[in-house]
Amino acid sequence: MNALAESSDSGLLDLLRSRGAMSVSDLTAAMDVTATAVRQRLVRLMGQGLIEREAIKAARGRPGHRYRLSDKGRRQAGSNFSDLTLALWQEVRAIKDPQVRGGLLKRLAKTLAGMYGGRLDGRNIGERMRGVTELMNERNVPFTLEHTVGNECTSLPVLTAEACPYPDLAEQDRGICAVEKMMFSQLVGEKLRLSECRLDGGNCCRFETN
Repeated sequence: MNALAESSDSGLLDLLRSRGAMSVSDLTAAMDVTATAVRQRLVRLMGQGLIEREAIKAARGRPGHRYRLSDKGRRQAGSNFSDLTLALWQEVRAIKDPQVRGGLLKRLAKTLAGMYGGRLDGRNIGERMRGVTELMNERNVPFTLEHTVGNECTSLPVLTAEACPYPDLAEQDRGICAVEKMMFSQLVGEKLRLSECRLDGGNCCRFETN
């Protein structure tokens, strides 16, 4: 999807979030675009599971339709919490006792893993890493799963982040990288190491088994 389409889709999602269910004619008037353009965006967003359609009974003729955000769409359209996140992270950094701070970071990683863990049911680490990749991509964070050859000529999965999920935090304190590593380790059920990091000049961040 190009940048213009992404911007238009975001505007449509924001409208549905602020106004509730809307018809094609409502969206056409609000966005000042053609009905054809609105329908194309609606089809695309329904295909992504971000919008749901409901029928409206009409006094005469065929029933019409209104469109509303799905649960997934509400999460995505209302996820602008960067200021709050930065403020909370600054408070975490202000904790001087390293044991207290370290314990809090571990609990944060465990809580995040608990939020996402129900989505992963892979039988082995490779399948679970694949699940993490899909989970991150759903949140518009580009992750890929690669494989390297181990010491015994075995194929080892490598979780690769093409972009940082927490860029503002990482620039201030790379402790967020430790939280992310702990979270992924809990999700895949095996301790991972950060073998490459963008903060060290790498092209991406890679998480591998020890």
